[in-house]
Amino acid sequence: MNRRKLTLAILLAVFAAAIVWSYLRLPKQQTVAKLKYTSGMKAEAPRTAVKAQDEKRLRLDLLDKEQPRFSGFKRNIFRPIFTIEVKAPLLPLNAGKPVLPVPPPPPPPPPPYVEPSPAQKAMEEVGRFKFLGFLQKENRKIIFLSRENEIILVRNGDKIAGKYEVVSITDAALTIKIFANGEQIVVPLVENRALNAAAGQRPALPPRR
Repeated sequence: MNRRKLTLAILLAVFAAAIVWSYLRLPKQQTVAKLKYTSGMKAEAPRTAVKAQDEKRLRLDLLDKEQPRFSGFKRNIFRPIFTIEVKAPLLPLNAGKPVLPVPPPPPPPPPPYVEPSPAQKAMEEVGRFKFLGFLQKENRKIIFLSRENEIILVRNGDKIAGKYEVVSITDAALTIKIFANGEQIVVPLVENRALNAAAGQRPALPPRR
């Protein structure tokens, strides 16, 4: 019960304060020493009203006035604000002239003819023979060569093509001597292959003195 009384007292105090504050905020009537307009005095019309009446009046004098000629625009309002400047590429001095085709370079000269050596000629002629195998009889080796479906038996001291003499025969090579200059050539022996199949693997022997 005491709480209700206390709440009611607070509300009454707030209400009284609100009444006092509203009274103090009321506008008070002010007085002046002299009035701006007296009774019977003609009031001035506002300028805005006079200007509005002038705008409604049709002014024919503007038609007789000579209009100035258009002197051209000073600024392009449609021009973009940001522009990217692109520099034109520099044209070569012969721009506009027809480009002549470049003639092809002349073919290189043929290599000079080199006369084959006697050893090279011998290997070329001996290379026409094909080695088929060998046979050893009485401590002597006999090799079988074929050329154009003809089988030839060759021993030490025999002649090949009438120009080359057989000096020695081993299991791996055949040594021949050139009659023209006495130079000896070692020809590898590979079964079922031409005599010059492995040419160049072993050097030729110098001629005997």
